[in-house]
Amino acid sequence: MLSAIAIAVAGYCASTATAAADTTIRWLHLEQVPGTIEVWNKLAKDFEASHPGVKIELQFLENQAFKAKLPTLLQSNEAPSFFYTWGGGVLKAQAETGMLRPIDAALDADGGAWRNGTSAATIDGMTFDGKVWAAPYKTGLVSFFYNKELFKKANVDATQIKTWGDFLNAVKTLKDAGIVPIAGGGGDKWPIHFYWGYLAMREAGHDGFEKAKAGEGDGFAGEAFVKAGEHLAELGKLEPFQNGYLGATWNDALAAFGDGRAAMLLGFENTNDTSRASSTSGKGQPDDNIGRFPFPVVEGAPGVATDYLGRLNGWVVTKNAPPETEEFLKFLGNPENQKLLAQKTGIIPVAKGSADGVQNVLLKDSAVALDQETWHQNFLDQDLGPNVGGVVNDMTMDIVSGSTSPADAAQQIQDAYSLEAK
Repeated sequence: MLSAIAIAVAGYCASTATAAADTTIRWLHLEQVPGTIEVWNKLAKDFEASHPGVKIELQFLENQAFKAKLPTLLQSNEAPSFFYTWGGGVLKAQAETGMLRPIDAALDADGGAWRNGTSAATIDGMTFDGKVWAAPYKTGLVSFFYNKELFKKANVDATQIKTWGDFLNAVKTLKDAGIVPIAGGGGDKWPIHFYWGYLAMREAGHDGFEKAKAGEGDGFAGEAFVKAGEHLAELGKLEPFQNGYLGATWNDALAAFGDGRAAMLLGFENTNDTSRASSTSGKGQPDDNIGRFPFPVVEGAPGVATDYLGRLNGWVVTKNAPPETEEFLKFLGNPENQKLLAQKTGIIPVAKGSADGVQNVLLKDSAVALDQETWHQNFLDQDLGPNVGGVVNDMTMDIVSGSTSPADAAQQIQDAYSLEAK
């Protein structure tokens, strides 16, 4: 990990090296992995070589320093030309400050080559009020991962889990076989919110979800969101998680799955790698014993299996950035460079046709699925904002543990959302 002094020296050297440049693009990013920083430096140099007179000045900060320093930088003469974003409500709030500029013109230049070469769902995820406020960079996918050996022992066929009813039946069958169906990290709350989030997506569909965010009708207290809670309550009554899950952390859930003490885990695209690291032995499960399937649909509801929940990160351009900034972002987002990033840094790329750059078999399965997605929903604590996201997390746990009714939970989420919107 780079020290603060090393980062400062690197920033100073970059600054002096660019003093003679006609155009300087300031790039602010949170990154601490030396190998990844090496890739970014290579791409910057490649762009400079093909664009004489343009210099890329890189500044890397750790997560908390990035968040603390960014607001001040945006108001100063040292504002970055572009910077890293998590998208969602944070991006929307930043766009409303007037400190950013949308990138639609660049996306649509040259016949829309950049826009057409990028996953439409990820561009949509960076769009507010009809304008694209960030260039997507990497994406992710929350899916069910399962232990093939335990499924075989219980005679459960993962390929036949298509609907929520199928999933509940699989949970019951696993329990009947004496197997813990799901590893849960209830102590951290957010791992369980994936269930409510996906069920809300399935019940409301994209249009219904967007209408709730726009404050139409009953918003998040509407029928679709109450039904999502009812489905979650059904799951909770089956007691599908390991003993003590209410106090378990995410790492505890990863360990339970990695140790083979639970058959399933609803988690990120890199779940098997992280569960391996968290397992008691440090070895986890072999890749060939782990399978993946999408969150099931709800019969009769508008949401489809290719509507996905997952991370979405990108690059935000500031209002006074040099015009070459968008050209550099287009360069970073082309299929060749997205493949390189996938190979060297393990991201799931957003450029169409770049999924084959992903090396890990399970990660590539997620990448291929994302290539076909119909809606990308960012994590709710980012999309709806941390305050509303916190209420979603709390209400999810209250529903699954039976301490709050689905209708009351939905109303509390809507109340929090309404308060945030004022």
